[in-house]
Amino acid sequence: MVRVSILTPTLTAADAVSNDVLGMHDLLTRRGHEVSLFADDWNLGGFNIRHAYSVFSASQNYDDILIYHHSIGWELGERILGETAARVIVKYHNVTPAAFFEGLSPNLQQLCIQGRAQLSTIARGGHELFLAASEFNLREMLDAGTDPARAFVVAPFSQVEALQAAAPNMQVIDNYNDGKTNLVAVGNVRPNKGHVHLIEAFAEYYYNLNSHARLFIVGAEDETLASYSQMLRELADLLCIDGAVVFTGRVSLAELKSYYLVSDAFVITSEHEGFCVPLVEAMGMKLPITGYATPAIAETVGNAGIIWSDRDPALLAESIDSLVRDEAIAFELGAKGRRRFDQKFSNEAIESQFLGTAAVAGIHF
Repeated sequence: MVRVSILTPTLTAADAVSNDVLGMHDLLTRRGHEVSLFADDWNLGGFNIRHAYSVFSASQNYDDILIYHHSIGWELGERILGETAARVIVKYHNVTPAAFFEGLSPNLQQLCIQGRAQLSTIARGGHELFLAASEFNLREMLDAGTDPARAFVVAPFSQVEALQAAAPNMQVIDNYNDGKTNLVAVGNVRPNKGHVHLIEAFAEYYYNLNSHARLFIVGAEDETLASYSQMLRELADLLCIDGAVVFTGRVSLAELKSYYLVSDAFVITSEHEGFCVPLVEAMGMKLPITGYATPAIAETVGNAGIIWSDRDPALLAESIDSLVRDEAIAFELGAKGRRRFDQKFSNEAIESQFLGTAAVAGIHF
């Protein structure tokens, strides 16, 4: 048995980093280890989560393992990494470039600046193992000074299998299974997600190819980014498609499944992603994908979607139209996505990756 502490700034529902933390907790607990969760802030029930300060009072030695998830600036986390006597595994999920929050949220902008600065310190920390959610993240870690012999790609654990097993919300299905073409984009409403490009491409599709269409923007909206959310609604209103764009806000797992089930295609227009878990959800749900190939997106999608390097709304609209009109293409991409999920991104596949890379570093769970 190994004592394992998993450390992250926040633990919240429907959050990609939190789902990765919980996936590790589940795996290591099932394998008989003593696993503790530590965070600065959390809203999850059913787990024994302690404040990160408690790490200092817990006895730690070289036989113990500390797993640190890095995605944003966190002074306490950096201090813990510097003082722990345990062996350390760093999981890097990427830090959003601060420029995306300029003029919108000074606090988030500063946390991202801090997170980028801390990446350099963490990368050069001489820790036992560095895990990156994608090849894109791995390159960033190596550029920051991580030893290549200690760095590996391990995709994040996700809620996709729970999503597949969940009963859908029938009210959502009844409301939107009305013969219209439904398109869906999933992810928190934040400026790096490229919603302006999404709305512009949907407008192109709506006016030139299919006015019997609807766009779901599924994801939580942050009060500190209210001006961004308002700008998106004003853009939809300016383009006269506000009646065809649905902002769902935060949704339950059952509701999320329903939006996938009633949709004809998944559209991704993010300007920056470190991995993009909703792509894996779409693959797991056999929903065809199209969008723009910004960092990590093309890597995650592989051959399971139509992804373009050019940010051309007319081109993206034509791709959407191909998926909607040609059932054979949509079916083929949906099937490729499901195979890709099963082979690379299922929790079983990720467990194997995680345990194998840990063993390379001499850590045997």
